[in-house]
Amino acid sequence: MIGVRVRLTFPDELVRQPIVARLVSELGVVANIRRADVSEHEGWMICELDGDPETVDRALDWLRSEGVQVDLLGDIVES
Repeated sequence: MIGVRVRLTFPDELVRQPIVARLVSELGVVANIRRADVSEHEGWMICELDGDPETVDRALDWLRSEGVQVDLLGDIVES
């Protein structure tokens, strides 16, 4: 298992979409939202994603393919 801390930035067209819920249910990662700021037209969150390395990599790729900006914050913890 690994954990990675990321900043996710959501553009206007994704703010009202259940992106994190889909991430958890469809890709099987654990998402721990540490901080967030969401307005009507944009939003961001600092999130810790936990799972096996392949699943976390797949989750990050999926987020990008959905249009979410993903910035790695450098905290990768293996357990």
